[in-house]
Amino acid sequence: MKTQRRAAIAALVAFGLTGNAAPTVADDHGYPAATLLSTGTSIVGEPIAYPSGAPAHVTASIINIPPGQRTVAHRHGVPLFAYMLQGELTVDYGDKGQRVYRAGEAFMEAMDVEHYGTNTGSEPARILAVYIGADGAKNVIPVQ
Repeated sequence: MKTQRRAAIAALVAFGLTGNAAPTVADDHGYPAATLLSTGTSIVGEPIAYPSGAPAHVTASIINIPPGQRTVAHRHGVPLFAYMLQGELTVDYGDKGQRVYRAGEAFMEAMDVEHYGTNTGSEPARILAVYIGADGAKNVIPVQ
């Protein structure tokens, strides 16, 4: 019984972290891997451009948004890879429309488009946010 439970937990961890992504063999690695995202543009079609002129600085954070709560309106000064760990988040990009993200989905967030997110689900929204920045660059720029 304990062995079956451990196997079930291991399977959930292995497949739960990749959402609906199908496992594939990574040519360069030789072991199973799942591509979460492969793109050259943000969710609203902006080309991804890395900050230049300063040493690279990567910041990884887990953002927690309670049900019904909303972020402040903001932009990003650097590319942002986001992966929904839990819950549901509806992001309003103004005239670029709204998008709903759910657990297991990955996206490159808009940079120069003002937006805000609202947890429209019934559980906390947890997002792994990886800011691909540079020394001195602002990851989040609040908009008044």
